[in-house]
Amino acid sequence: MSPDTTHSESIPLLDIHEASVLRGERLILDRFSLRLAAGQHTAILGANGSGKSTLIRLIARQIYPLAREDDRPAIKVFGRDRWSVTELRSLIGIVSPAVQGDYTNEDAPLEVFDAVVSSFFAARGLWVNHEVTDTMRQHALDALAQVQASQLIGREMASLSTGEARRVLIARALVHKPRALLLDEPCTGLDPASRRRFLESLRQLAQHGVTLLLVTHHVEEILPEIDHVVVLREGQLLRNGSKGRVLTSEALTEAFGMPMRVEKQGDYYHASVG
Repeated sequence: MSPDTTHSESIPLLDIHEASVLRGERLILDRFSLRLAAGQHTAILGANGSGKSTLIRLIARQIYPLAREDDRPAIKVFGRDRWSVTELRSLIGIVSPAVQGDYTNEDAPLEVFDAVVSSFFAARGLWVNHEVTDTMRQHALDALAQVQASQLIGREMASLSTGEARRVLIARALVHKPRALLLDEPCTGLDPASRRRFLESLRQLAQHGVTLLLVTHHVEEILPEIDHVVVLREGQLLRNGSKGRVLTSEALTEAFGMPMRVEKQGDYYHASVG
């Protein structure tokens, strides 16, 4: 391993120090601190309203924290506090079901390959002024193959199942060869069989060097490759550590505000109420 590589891996993927985010008069994140190492697969777990979505938007530079009196940066990504959106997208790919409808609109048909390669232009589909290079084309093909979606080329996004469309959106994020992939509730809308197939495709990504940040409120979606778990509650960090230490009945009872029972079944954890 080269000295440059060693140095880059010593820089944390994410370093948040006492960040506060205000919506209206309510603090969504309250002096929130979190440090995640580069290359560390992590699950961010919490009930609805715990601050997970706000944390994602903070990382993605869609919102900004309140200014600090000491002028210390509240958030750094890969050691830097200032990024252009284009630069950041090349380091952290973001996939959220919340935007899937933008790509599967039947009134504005979009072909699968165009949906992926147009990511280079931060656009929905290709326009006459977009010049797709051979390198872009190959990266798009490689990304689709990486998520086992090559066979979908030629189809319209609106014709795909929820799981198929979700994989295409991951491919769209992967064309930039990001160092990490931030997945916001990626299994939303999937039936049990589709969810398992989708999770298996995420496992393949994790095993081939893509760092995963999985945001969820379902313990069952935490992949075996993920060994670090962060638990949020009411905008604050409740638990942070190894999966075996954090995924306990006691911790989840506190996080979700009702009695929870956690069990390990094979390579996965499961949680039930009561």
